[in-house]
Amino acid sequence: MTSREPARRFDLPFDDSRRWRGLARWCGALALVAMAAFAGHQFAMQAGLARLREAADHRLDMLATGLDADLARFEYLPALLEMTPIVPALLETPSDTHLRDAVNRYLDGVNATAGAEMLYVLDRSGISQAASDWNKPGTTLGQDLSFRPYVIDALSQGRGRFYGVGITSNRPGYYLSYALRRGQPTRGVVAVKVNLEEAERAWRKLPGDVALIDQRGVVILSTREDLKFRPLLPLDALQRAEVLRSRPYGNATLQPLQWTQKQALDRNVQVIALDGTDQLASARPLRDAPWQLMVLDNLAPVRVAARNTAITASLAMAVLLLVAVALLQRRRAVHQKLANQAALQAAHDTLESTVVARTAQLRAAQGELVHAGKLAALGQMSVGVAHELNQPLTAMRTLSESAGILLDRNRLDDVRGNLQRICGMVDRLARLTSQLKTFAHRSDLPLVPLPLSQAIADAQAMVAEAARKHRIGIEVDVQPATLSVMAEEAALGSVLANLMRNAVDAMQEAPVRTLRLAARLEEGRVILRVSDTGTGIHPDILPRLFEPFVTSKPAGAGLGLGLVISAQLVRAMDGTLRAANLPQGGACFVVDLPAAIAVIHNPPGSFPSNSLDSNAQE
Repeated sequence: MTSREPARRFDLPFDDSRRWRGLARWCGALALVAMAAFAGHQFAMQAGLARLREAADHRLDMLATGLDADLARFEYLPALLEMTPIVPALLETPSDTHLRDAVNRYLDGVNATAGAEMLYVLDRSGISQAASDWNKPGTTLGQDLSFRPYVIDALSQGRGRFYGVGITSNRPGYYLSYALRRGQPTRGVVAVKVNLEEAERAWRKLPGDVALIDQRGVVILSTREDLKFRPLLPLDALQRAEVLRSRPYGNATLQPLQWTQKQALDRNVQVIALDGTDQLASARPLRDAPWQLMVLDNLAPVRVAARNTAITASLAMAVLLLVAVALLQRRRAVHQKLANQAALQAAHDTLESTVVARTAQLRAAQGELVHAGKLAALGQMSVGVAHELNQPLTAMRTLSESAGILLDRNRLDDVRGNLQRICGMVDRLARLTSQLKTFAHRSDLPLVPLPLSQAIADAQAMVAEAARKHRIGIEVDVQPATLSVMAEEAALGSVLANLMRNAVDAMQEAPVRTLRLAARLEEGRVILRVSDTGTGIHPDILPRLFEPFVTSKPAGAGLGLGLVISAQLVRAMDGTLRAANLPQGGACFVVDLPAAIAVIHNPPGSFPSNSLDSNAQE
């Protein structure tokens, strides 16, 4: 215990130093992420405000130009009415009813052409003497309007402008007044009332909100009804007294808006809070009126975009930091890998001498294995040659013995037939010896059409003696009888004889002993099935059925090369050889060969399907 204490106390400062360095790195990374988020937010916010200001300037240019044009198109009316004789005449003789009627109708026609809401004439005392709406309810005809600012300004200054609610119609409008001064003193005033509601309806089609603010800071037109006739800031006492005298806003309560200026971006651009919602307010003074046209844009979308940009920037910075950390770790890993390689090289150098010694031993062992392989290949070839020659030699012996017996009985024709068969087998042996190389290479002999029934009969003759000895019945069913295959005669005979001999060997102990050969034509191929009623093929042997030296026969009875050679011979004839166990017992070998072209036609029948669960014989 006492020996560990000094080491533990010695490690503490080092651990604390690593801990503090790690904390400093984390703080630096968080600071970089925060800076990236702040920079992204500021950039997106400024870019969004710039886009809003540009769009607001464009709308203000369009709206101010349109509104100035609407107000200026009635400038010609005073001169027109002053030059009309009946208007000054009415002001000289206001009691002439016929003259008043004529002036009323004239004003109605002029107003219909000009497109104003109302056109009327007042005398020097401010009393309306004629009006375009003389025949409508709420007409100004006969009304004393001397207290209205536009009448006072026209009589004192020659012209006046005023926006307010009509005394008789209770409808807001823009009033233009002009003094009739041809000859002194002033004889009266011409007043025009313009309806700006059409312009207000057009504003509603544009994005954002639009408001028209008069010289007192009261909203007189707006795309929002809740803003109309409400001041931005509370009115002072002097302004209230003037409002009570001139009544420009009718019966409006003049409740101030919840308007708070938060940031001035320019002389006419501000960030304000209206009813608790941040807005960008862009204003533009009109050329011919003491008003300001203002557009309001909600800042919520800009702030959402700025927040998303800040999140994106912070994530990008975090990814960059992770990439930097990954590169640093990779660099450390490379250094570690180089160190490991150096250690491995040292270990390699120490083991090199051992490897050289082992290599010499392996080369010696390899030579022995090559020699053993050569011996095995030679033995396999010898056994294969003996196996292939044994079948026709056995048949020739049987035919020779049979010929001697037939000669003793003076059956010369049968003896001649046996001798002819022996001659044919000798020729077949000559061809068979050249065909034995198919164990390693494909046959070079050409394929010719061969009658399948004849090939089966020749192979049957080779196993006839063994079949009689074990009382095995052989059934042949070839349909059509003229069915021919493309094959090589010796190779096909060797395959059939080997399959039939294997079937005879498998049925020696079976209670029912029947060897059946059935052939059919299917889609240009000849399918030959060689089946027996023996015990079948053992399941363990089936996967390795066509491998060399695999056999189910007892020791000395077979070497397991017959099926290997048969399969190679069938492949050399462009065919396949496969095996299966029959459901009722016994094995079935299927030979698939190309049919001779001259006999291809629709087959008269087909085989029943058999299970492919089979075991191997030689």
